[in-house]
Amino acid sequence: MASASPAAASTQATLPSGIAVFKTVPYAFMLPEILCGTWVWILVAATSVSFPLLQGWVMYVSLSSCLISLLLLLSYLFGFHKNSENWKVLDSLYHGATAILYLSAAVLQANATIRSELGPNSPLYYQLNSAASFFAFITTLLYILHAFSIYYQ
Repeated sequence: MASASPAAASTQATLPSGIAVFKTVPYAFMLPEILCGTWVWILVAATSVSFPLLQGWVMYVSLSSCLISLLLLLSYLFGFHKNSENWKVLDSLYHGATAILYLSAAVLQANATIRSELGPNSPLYYQLNSAASFFAFITTLLYILHAFSIYYQ
């Protein structure tokens, strides 16, 4: 009976900490999520923000997601999770919810891009808004991939 307990513990996947975070599949998405989300925020901030309701939501989602993802990445790097299964649930729920929020932000940014095509300084702002839309959809895809890969792990 005592030999069954270590076998059950060995089948449970361990959460990475330290540099191993960047070598495992679901957690390797965190740094690109942060970088692409930062690009979304920078690109939207570089425009004239002609549509504050649309682009304000995009900036809120991108900035808050970057900060929370950075805190989550730092907690994995420093090993605050102590290999608890609750961290997998937290990580999956956070990335799933953030993927939905980012999808809404990406659609709103695409709408702002279409509407900025005819505005003043249209070539510059249209290109910045187009790049922000592209990175918003890429970031959405990264959050979806992370959520599903941690869920099916």
